[in-house]
Amino acid sequence: MLLRSRCRSSAIPTRLRTPHTPPAAARSVVTAVPLVYAEVEGRGDRPPLVLLHGLFGSHGNFQSVAKALARRGSGKVLTVDARNHGSSPHSSLMTYEAMSLDVQNLLSRLGITKCILLGHSMGGKTAMTLALQQPELVERLISVDISPGSTAPVSEFSAFISAMKSVKIPDGLSRSAARQLADHQLSPVVQLPQLRQFLLTNLTEVEGRYGWRVNLEAISHHLADIMSFPVFHKPYPGPALFLGGSNSPYISSKDYPEIQRLFPKADVQYIEGAGHIVHQDKFEEFITAVLNFLPPP
Repeated sequence: MLLRSRCRSSAIPTRLRTPHTPPAAARSVVTAVPLVYAEVEGRGDRPPLVLLHGLFGSHGNFQSVAKALARRGSGKVLTVDARNHGSSPHSSLMTYEAMSLDVQNLLSRLGITKCILLGHSMGGKTAMTLALQQPELVERLISVDISPGSTAPVSEFSAFISAMKSVKIPDGLSRSAARQLADHQLSPVVQLPQLRQFLLTNLTEVEGRYGWRVNLEAISHHLADIMSFPVFHKPYPGPALFLGGSNSPYISSKDYPEIQRLFPKADVQYIEGAGHIVHQDKFEEFITAVLNFLPPP
């Protein structure tokens, strides 16, 4: 079941690709990093979709979504690893301006002049930032369970990062044993089993040694930036959908004025029974909501 609230008066091939290293960005303090992405082929006569994951995630979080959208008639779908996440390069900088620049650079490298941009949580804030900075690149915007403002307390995520840093795994352990040990060590701080399993998707092994593929130092240093949102004055003029879970607090009525100010053509919808990870909790309803928002063929 899809709840709505107005906020204004076949096998499909997947290819993992890394673009060539881009030139330095025009802004001297921010340099784009070459994002790793996967592409699912779709209809050539429809605009491409670009899907951006949340904090501690990777492009794999959206692979099932990408395949379902393409199978049901969307344009090609790109799922992207953010900087300091997945297989994308690490950087000491982790702001929304930097993450937006990364995506702009990727679009430029791929010759994409306009796309439909969808982001979940941190990825939603990156998508909003890009749409507000470069509205001509974004035909439509979908922000999944996040609003343009401050979100969860920094202290909660700071504790998770500290717990991840404190994990100690002996060299040479099997992957299953390593995951079990890491899960046990995280459990006093990260009490939800589902959240621990999500964090453990970042556990990697190289020649028998285990570590985290996310850049915990950069994330920790910029946690306040990630939990907040940049200041913008000029609104995004295109259609926008804020798609939340009815069981999640991340898009609430107190956010409506700021959503309306920055995204005057926005709809706010809630998927009944979904929490923060809407696309996982209510997959079919999520796909339907996204397809219904896409422009007609």
